[in-house]
Amino acid sequence: MAQKVETIDSDGHVLEPADMWEHYIEAKYRERCLKLFQDKEGNEFVRIDAGLIISQQPSEDDYRNFGSAGAIGARDGGVTEAYKMKWEDGIRGGFDPLARIPDMDRDGIDVAVLYPTLGLFLGSIEDPQYAAAASRAYNRWIADYCKAMPHRLYGAAAIPMNDPALAVQELRFAVEQLGLRAGFVRPNPYNDRVLWDRANDIVWKAASELDVGIGIHSSVSVKQPYVATERFKGYSLAVNHLVEHTFEMMSTATGMIMCGPCDRNPKLRLGFLECGGGWMAGLLDRMDRHFDDQGMNDTGLETRPSEIFHRQCFISFEPVEGALRLVADYIGSENILWATDYPHVDGFWGAVQMIRDMGMPPETERNVLSGGAKRFYGIWK
Repeated sequence: MAQKVETIDSDGHVLEPADMWEHYIEAKYRERCLKLFQDKEGNEFVRIDAGLIISQQPSEDDYRNFGSAGAIGARDGGVTEAYKMKWEDGIRGGFDPLARIPDMDRDGIDVAVLYPTLGLFLGSIEDPQYAAAASRAYNRWIADYCKAMPHRLYGAAAIPMNDPALAVQELRFAVEQLGLRAGFVRPNPYNDRVLWDRANDIVWKAASELDVGIGIHSSVSVKQPYVATERFKGYSLAVNHLVEHTFEMMSTATGMIMCGPCDRNPKLRLGFLECGGGWMAGLLDRMDRHFDDQGMNDTGLETRPSEIFHRQCFISFEPVEGALRLVADYIGSENILWATDYPHVDGFWGAVQMIRDMGMPPETERNVLSGGAKRFYGIWK
């Protein structure tokens, strides 16, 4: 009997064991692989590559604080100094799939699609061969994680966009050999090449042929550039988090829709994740305006941007967004995703009930809770 899937967390996260890459990466990269370690004072550091380290304490001109990643188990309350928590103190369900299931049951979540935590920094690796090896290691591990509960946990594969040919190779391996059912990339440029560069078309073509959705997932970054963050140096974590996530994703959504990748690959499915969703309505209106104005339209697109979006794009909302009900009707509830961001400190307990409490019409609510995710991920056909 087929599993009844009514609620899908489209963007959950795992916590990779601190020594995971050492065990899963090929031997020649073991000495330089991504690794978490502590100094004599107990401060945590993440080595991504030689000379590329995230520290627990930010410098004066950089708010990025790895200590916050250790706080991911703090969302049940009672932790007053969450940002001093160690990585290993994170909630058990991030590390252990069997411990995750009771948390999902508690919130009424049938299925979670999983993205990394430390693995979100892989885009900062410049060496294409090493980036591909690090992605392969993560993909092997997340496949093993999901095997514990294969009908409730689905992993998204890391795609090493530093080299499009290697990206295609890894995506095919992850789908055909490991059984992963989605891929993910960062919205930021990889080695100064934006996602909508024509060189990446072979990746989007492969994703279309493999019939897998590609989640474009934002996060803080060590080395990849961000739109507009240079204007907010010295300001708070809140301001920088807001700007770097949302502005970068707006830029990427514009590039993928207006600059041709979706038009050239009409079966490609893209999800814009981790950045809220209310902004998409106004952005689509503005895209259409520039497409419809014949004196301004030099895009070369064959399809109106809003039609491209409805055909193949999806936007993820946080369950606290008051605009969700209105925007779902405006841009189409079948293009809406939602996320808990479990187990991160800025995630949500009770997300399903929060969405149901919005009082949306039954069909809209069904689409938001699972219909959009079923279309995007293409798993529950």
